[in-house]
Amino acid sequence: MIEVLSVASELYPLIKTGGLADVAGALPGALSESGVSMRTLVPGYPAVTSKMTGGREVATFSDLFGVTGRLVAGRVEGLDLIVLDAPALYDRPGNPYMGPEGWDWPDNWKRYAALSWVASELGLGLVEGYRPQVIHAHDWQAGLVPAYVKYGPSATLKTVMTVHNMAFQGTFGSDIFGQLRLPPHAFSVEGVEYYGGVGYLKAGVECADVVTTVSPTYAGEIRTPDFGMGLDGLLNNRSETVFGVLNGIDMGAWNPATDTALTQNYTANSIQGRQSNKRAVQEAFGLEASDGPLFAVVSRLTWQKGIDLLAANIGLIVAAGGQLAVLGSGETALENAIRGAAQEHPGRVGLVTGYNEKLSHLVQGGADVMVVPSRFEPCGLTQLYALRYGCIPLVSRVGGLNDTVIDANVAALQADVATGVQFAPPSEGALADAIRRTLALYADEKTWKKMQRRGMKSDVSWETSAARYAQIYASLTGYATHDNQDD
Repeated sequence: MIEVLSVASELYPLIKTGGLADVAGALPGALSESGVSMRTLVPGYPAVTSKMTGGREVATFSDLFGVTGRLVAGRVEGLDLIVLDAPALYDRPGNPYMGPEGWDWPDNWKRYAALSWVASELGLGLVEGYRPQVIHAHDWQAGLVPAYVKYGPSATLKTVMTVHNMAFQGTFGSDIFGQLRLPPHAFSVEGVEYYGGVGYLKAGVECADVVTTVSPTYAGEIRTPDFGMGLDGLLNNRSETVFGVLNGIDMGAWNPATDTALTQNYTANSIQGRQSNKRAVQEAFGLEASDGPLFAVVSRLTWQKGIDLLAANIGLIVAAGGQLAVLGSGETALENAIRGAAQEHPGRVGLVTGYNEKLSHLVQGGADVMVVPSRFEPCGLTQLYALRYGCIPLVSRVGGLNDTVIDANVAALQADVATGVQFAPPSEGALADAIRRTLALYADEKTWKKMQRRGMKSDVSWETSAARYAQIYASLTGYATHDNQDD
């Protein structure tokens, strides 16, 4: 059995702002069949500590980057957790990373340096009876973990750095370096230095034994200047240890046959049950009851997600008799654009702002089309949920969207393999053409239902990807996993 410590700044179902939480929450269970035991180190946000009833204190810190703290171990929602309970760092309301006014907490450098440093201490046997062989760090918030290991006393501990989104790098001024508990020579190109400052994600990519990202296409894209966000040169220099491992989804939490968020459950063989959910979605978004195509978005409303491209095409959807339901929040200008369209087209366009897990499930179970027009998308989970729920994904041909959706071109339709619609490049015109193709497909009821059922039967689980992670851990440690053992 390989002991792996996962380090994540958010974790579903306890605390979530995006797909990172879903991945960190699903991976431990998915790995359990592959000879891997995974515990997760997570910050002690109020949403986490409030659920840690019955946890036991396993370590204390009198000087955790200037504050006191402790580690509490326990099992919550089926997850083996080690919670870094440091109220001065994490006991704050709302979003984990930002204050009520929408600005990053000014001490984020300290909050996540502390998380990374504690992870490295756990790797050295801080807690009696527990010493992982591998630490798996997720995104910039855990990016210093490989640096603390590289410049620390452990020669055997291995590290894996997973990049969920290269756009978020955790860069800070050089003035914080003296407080990071790293030796002076760590402030170098081979360490944490990044354009004269400190780069947390750069440190992880530089210092980890293996770097993974969340889809094969994105693993290639980030080696180019367009997608590498300044780290493409580094990634190309170590290309032999950079892998794209496609995300999966929790097949129990996302199951239209049992999902309690739906008004009517269904399977690929009873897909007509989606109609009841469609009516519920229309009601939730203030839309008219209509049998026309219901397009939907469940996303952060940002430039990266291509929401401006969609906003420019709302008129096309409405003119064709379609509707649009948007769930999410983000950039003010984009929120206002969608809100303005809802006012211009009452009963045809609806916006619900904020994060609503239950409603997001209902949207997947009732909408006809899930639009994901991202300019870049490391993996994307929304389109995987859509496939699982028989909601046809309309996606840009980037990153994991390219890896998971089979475009309904002539050849794919003739071969009976199409599961959605892709478009490229990410532009208003290309999206408009894709919307027209989608409308034509929707008008062909037989073809549409075949695509829905085919999507629902797609393998969007963690099974294959978890086995790949297990192989990576085994290659680093020399331990055999279940998948590597002889029958």
